[in-house]
Amino acid sequence: MLRRKLRNCKVNRVNFLICIALTAVTLTVVKNHNKTLFFGPRNLELVLENPTSRVNCTKIISGDYAEIQNAKLNMITVEYKRHLHQLTENDYINMTKDCDSFTKDRKYILYPLSKEESDFPIAYSIVVHHKIDMLERLLRTIYMPQNYYCIHVDKKATESFLSAVKAIAACFENVFLATRLENVVYASWSRVQADINCMKDLYHANAHWKYLINLCGMDFPIKTNREMVQMLKALKGENSLETEKMPPHKESRWRKHYQIGESVQKTDIDKKPPPYQVPVFSGSAYFVVSRAFVSYVLENDKIRTFLEWSEDTFSPDEFVWATLQRFPEMPGSVPANGKYDISDMNSIARFVKWQYLEGDVSLGAPYPPCSGTHVRSVCVFGSGDLQFMLGKHHLFANKFDMNVDAIAIQCLEEHLRHKALYTERHG
Repeated sequence: MLRRKLRNCKVNRVNFLICIALTAVTLTVVKNHNKTLFFGPRNLELVLENPTSRVNCTKIISGDYAEIQNAKLNMITVEYKRHLHQLTENDYINMTKDCDSFTKDRKYILYPLSKEESDFPIAYSIVVHHKIDMLERLLRTIYMPQNYYCIHVDKKATESFLSAVKAIAACFENVFLATRLENVVYASWSRVQADINCMKDLYHANAHWKYLINLCGMDFPIKTNREMVQMLKALKGENSLETEKMPPHKESRWRKHYQIGESVQKTDIDKKPPPYQVPVFSGSAYFVVSRAFVSYVLENDKIRTFLEWSEDTFSPDEFVWATLQRFPEMPGSVPANGKYDISDMNSIARFVKWQYLEGDVSLGAPYPPCSGTHVRSVCVFGSGDLQFMLGKHHLFANKFDMNVDAIAIQCLEEHLRHKALYTERHG
């Protein structure tokens, strides 16, 4: 009798444990099913975000002239302006009080879209000082949970802007503010230092990211994350940035000492020649560099000496990275020989249109005229610029502005999100 009771007790215990296990499995399946339903492609599409916008983005992306003109006319209508709601700093501060609702409502992608992307994390340094709506749209478009994002906010930014950036970052484990913020003065060393501050934070935050891309708040991607991963893998450890022979008219930028205050002032004081007889190259502020490149920037004494020498120059961001890319010991560098010069159009870092180079491509111009407007000779893109830039190999383009052409940004967002969610349809 006792043995029979013990046997029944064991059977009941086993059944109880099996019941618990089945319940756990069921709950997990239901949870994953619900997650799949929410994070399915339909719920992450961005096409319904602007229901009052009477434009066909598919036609605009394909370069349809009539639709591009329709978009321009649409933007000046009273109805469009009345319904165009740009989120403010206070909007973001309030929305991010509930991070789950924020990421759901703003349709962030919270899981890797492929194993290839999961295995190849990218790091970003983003330097900003205003236009919170542009920053958040940029972040949403490039955000992936396996990547890392350091945001440097200019010390001159308003307190409400800084609070909004902090609030957005707090909703993500892989998004953070730079631990040291600079007062960024146009054309001064502080712009380079801002990127270096993020380099340090990103380098120590995680050991697995493969490449670093630096951005500003008016940049926007023209490739999906998966396309970027494939292009970065194809670099095989090399870097990609503009680096060309220094034109004579720019040499005074680093041959003379500049006084840095609220602005950059040239003096009559000659600087000492570059250390180690380094030839100085011309480039831009934009780069795509490997983790090994970043390691050398942060830890190599020779490079540190060159950086210190560059601190009192004019617009050092336009020669520092270009010159470091020609250091023989720099990982992923190219020789100083002119045969290895790389223009901004050959680098993948950034697509930019300069007003004085725009023209008829069939007659040799590098790109057609700007469809938007110009700021300091740089095109602020309009809808008519999208088809051409999307055919280029660059990862990002500069500049975009909601106040210039919100439809261009809307169509680019919709296009990239759809392409990311339905990769197989796009080959």
